Amino acid sequence: MLDKKFVESLRKNYIEKNSQRRQIISSSSIILNNSKKAIFATHRQDIKLAEERLKESEDIIKKIEKKFGLNRLREEGSFSASIEEYVEAKLFLSFVKTKKITKIKETKISEEAYIGGICDFTGELIRLATNEAINKNFAEIKKVKNIINEILNELVDFDIVGHLRTKYDQARGNLKKIEQMDYEISLKNYNK
Repeated sequence: MLDKKFVESLRKNYIEKNSQRRQIISSSSIILNNSKKAIFATHRQDIKLAEERLKESEDIIKKIEKKFGLNRLREEGSFSASIEEYVEAKLFLSFVKTKKITKIKETKISEEAYIGGICDFTGELIRLATNEAINKNFAEIKKVKNIINEILNELVDFDIVGHLRTKYDQARGNLKKIEQMDYEISLKNYNK
């Protein structure tokens, strides 16, 4: 015979988890969107808007951490993806403001989210370097190249696997892009 109490508790738990999942996905979408807006604002040098968007994200992160707990949140891929985007945005804004890459203190970040965010951050450095090249600030290209190189020199000692390996490989591709950009600028300046 089927244990109907067991089936009923299973159904109840399943419905509750699905409800939580929808709430987490909704909140994660806002965090992701705010983080993307913060990145674009930082590229436009609209630091105030970038800070506002990241503050909104931090408030949402704290709220859902309190409501669901970190373990439950980390079960959802949408939350992990939004936190990686938040890390990328936060590191980029911090770098533009201070020229430093440091620990994020506003919220708890998993090692995986840091690694993914740092790898993605190298892509924002490429965009920054491209804009600097357009503005003929060629010395900045070498600085960005050195930063990306430093990041990869540190990450090479990690045993990166899974989706983070793909992000690491993309970061290595970003290093090749900046090296090519630096090389071409050096050639043009040499031939003058």
